[in-house]
Amino acid sequence: MAATRGGAELTAYLAALDHPRKAEIEQLAALALGAAPGITGHVKWNAPSFCNGGDDRVTLRLQPPPTLQIIFHRGARSKADPDFRFVDESGLLQMVAADRGVVKLGEGDVAAKADALAKLIAQWMEATA
Repeated sequence: MAATRGGAELTAYLAALDHPRKAEIEQLAALALGAAPGITGHVKWNAPSFCNGGDDRVTLRLQPPPTLQIIFHRGARSKADPDFRFVDESGLLQMVAADRGVVKLGEGDVAAKADALAKLIAQWMEATA
């Protein structure tokens, strides 16, 4: 797993992770880090989180196992921006609030949907920059 822009914290977290879907989580972290230039990763809320310009925008939800979800957000607190709109052409993202969405991943979905997930992450990072 090449988490070069993830830094030592994320690399150590992934190495020590005890989760039944660890391989998919590592694949997803690599996919997120490579989705667009400037994306970095770290650990937030005891899970991998990915940033654009230092701002958290995409965080994995790993609990309770075997849960694997991607939370697309605009930071820890909701941003009251009536003009924010995000169009997900992939159909993977379920918007749960005006500025927050979730992708639920079943077994094998990371590999099967890798291209669409990378594109979605890149588009979210750009839209929320």
